[in-house]
Amino acid sequence: MAGKSSERLWFDCGLLPSGWATGLEITIAGGAIEKISTGVTPPSGAVRGRTVLPGLPNLHSHAFQRAMSGLTEVRGKDQDSFWSWRSLLYRFASRIGPEDIHAITAMAYAEMLEAGFTRVCEFHYLHNAPDGQRYDDPAEMAGQIVRAAEETGIGLTLLPVFYAHSGFGGQPPADGQKRFLSDLEGFAGLLEDVGQHTVNQHDFVLGIAPHSLRAVTPGELKTLLLMDKAGPVHIHIAEQVKEVEDCLAWSGARPVEWLLHNAPVDGRWCLVHATHTNDREIHRIAKSGAVVGLCPVTEANLGDGIFDGRAFVSYGGHYGVGTDSNVSINAADELRMLEYSQRLKGLSRNAMTGAGYASTGRSLFEHALAGGGRAAGIPAGLAPGNPADFVAINAGALPEAEDGGDALLDAWVFRGKSQAISEVWRRGERVVCGGQHVQRPAIEARYKAALRRLLA
Repeated sequence: MAGKSSERLWFDCGLLPSGWATGLEITIAGGAIEKISTGVTPPSGAVRGRTVLPGLPNLHSHAFQRAMSGLTEVRGKDQDSFWSWRSLLYRFASRIGPEDIHAITAMAYAEMLEAGFTRVCEFHYLHNAPDGQRYDDPAEMAGQIVRAAEETGIGLTLLPVFYAHSGFGGQPPADGQKRFLSDLEGFAGLLEDVGQHTVNQHDFVLGIAPHSLRAVTPGELKTLLLMDKAGPVHIHIAEQVKEVEDCLAWSGARPVEWLLHNAPVDGRWCLVHATHTNDREIHRIAKSGAVVGLCPVTEANLGDGIFDGRAFVSYGGHYGVGTDSNVSINAADELRMLEYSQRLKGLSRNAMTGAGYASTGRSLFEHALAGGGRAAGIPAGLAPGNPADFVAINAGALPEAEDGGDALLDAWVFRGKSQAISEVWRRGERVVCGGQHVQRPAIEARYKAALRRLLA
């Protein structure tokens, strides 16, 4: 999808970097915001709307896991955990082919747009054929993700994953991991081959993702960082208690502690989850400028634990939210779950309301916007020069907040009304209309066909 050459839109009110403004006229040219005027009466010929928000970046997604949604909620013989869920994931992933990855990813991306996300950071590790061999085109699966992004219109920050080992210290990979594996030479080639699929992408961002300290040795990590010295760097870290214990046994240090001591962690890094961290680690992450990628719905679904977000915000830390396993795809759900988890952890209300904020909804939204943009490697927000990515809220679905402003953000986050999002523009193109992606029927039909094949 491509943005229209020029268009003007008008909204009653909208959230700018400087705060709420009324009478917004947004001029779009070449997929970017050319100009924003405020205090303007509705001009003749402009598209009109009520309240406009910048689209949120989804900073962590494994799109193919969308097809597993609801399939792992049956208790096993032993206590279920992340590790038992991972075994089911491996079995499911072993069946997915290129056509399936395209169909599933397109469905997930359409739902993300409908839910208020206008860009996704795809943490992509399903590289190989089912037997573990590379496809004739090593970037075949990545190319299917790019195709799904093009079809749906969502912005894409692609993070090919380097995965070589099953545990700390370079342990040999397990059989269930063979579809994920690379060596350093092969991974360098993969990064180069991805470029063949992205020549028509206007604001595509390519980064790298060492999967975790379990899956990459210190020497491999150092080499990976030499392959890309400018793009985003994302890594899973400290998601599980066992991971912390295993890292201590291997190195004498906790995962985040080890990473901060041994890698040049700065503002281009996103530490995904960082759930099991102590106060000193949290303070050091904040000081480094790295973003913490929080996935509250998935973390709750997997029983991971709760990151100390309240302390992190008090230290000036940057965070964003992601849908991770895509068991549920909804921007407001992630923000609400984040806040509620902190209330449960700290036995208090309005726990994530940062300094200078009165509204918890607005604090959550603006932190997730800024942190998500940093993690995605893009400028985020309604400002000239930025991508024309924004969301129109149907105030009629939130009658308690018809006047807009912070009250509308609070209502959107905490009431959980999925139909509150009426329209979504991505690079100036309206990709969601009346709450539904403009290509949903065809995308959903292909998705259902893929599920029938996979679950047969």
